Amino acid sequence: MKVVITGGTGFLGQRLAARILEQGSLFAPSGELQAVSEMVLFDSRIPPDLKVTDKRIKLLEGDIADRATVARLIDRPDIAVFHLASVVSAGGEQDFELAMRVNLDGHRYVLDALKALGSRPRYVFTSSLAVYGGDSALREVDDPTRHIPQTTYGMTKAIGELLVNDYTRKGFIDGRSARLGFVIVRPGAPNRAASGFASGVLREPLNGEDYVCPVPFTTKVAATGYRTVIEGLLALHAVDGSKLGADRSVNLRTRTVTVGEMIESLRRVARDRKLGAISEQPDPFVMKVISAWPEQMHASRAAALGFPQDESIDSIIREYISDYLK
Repeated sequence: MKVVITGGTGFLGQRLAARILEQGSLFAPSGELQAVSEMVLFDSRIPPDLKVTDKRIKLLEGDIADRATVARLIDRPDIAVFHLASVVSAGGEQDFELAMRVNLDGHRYVLDALKALGSRPRYVFTSSLAVYGGDSALREVDDPTRHIPQTTYGMTKAIGELLVNDYTRKGFIDGRSARLGFVIVRPGAPNRAASGFASGVLREPLNGEDYVCPVPFTTKVAATGYRTVIEGLLALHAVDGSKLGADRSVNLRTRTVTVGEMIESLRRVARDRKLGAISEQPDPFVMKVISAWPEQMHASRAAALGFPQDESIDSIIREYISDYLK
């Protein structure tokens, strides 16, 4: 079978690809496990230094908001698609038209290409805790909490979830939406996500660089380690659709922690390293974007389905050091 990962050359896309190839098989539209014979990592830009050694992987650069390109990408009935491509939170606030074009038009083209296959393939869409919000920001949410997003990014993700539900209801796809919290620790250069501070406050000091945190240390975040996110996406793809019912959206499991507690964890785990200094200087734009996001994202459905959860923030930091700093 063929696997397509949009946003596939990004951090999570590459890790998901490696994990799928290690696993070797996924559930096909028939419901049977099939070996992965082809994998396409699709992205708007392929990093020039990206090296591919597995012959099953193909890299394809293109525009997710070009219907013809997407139709050529999703071209066979025995397919599984993980849709990670997106304009991120701060980027969506700063460029409304781009967010609409990529996050809504691009998503619709992916869904329509899957619909045209006629095989009802399994499909995983990555959503976000940014779908929650309201005039009075909710501090705690669970899967069925009403969506009143306060960012363009969150709005596009909320609509994306409804599209997945309806395309599934109509029998076009067997869709699932995974709501992600703050994914840490992302390696490399910072991106335009407002949530980026949750990685930066750990990553930069570990690199020996000073870091100015754009939110107060008392800020609470619902965090998930990247390894756990990948396993959660695979678990969501594998679950029988009948166990999800009409609502195909599932909160992946997180752990709530303050930024200050993250810093304490960093100093505890990396006590043998020379860390960069950490200070706080609240940024009004970042604060405004994240102000409506929940501090506690319960995941009742994921827990009932046996999805993974990080042991602790300490364990997440240890995994990052093992994967990227040794």
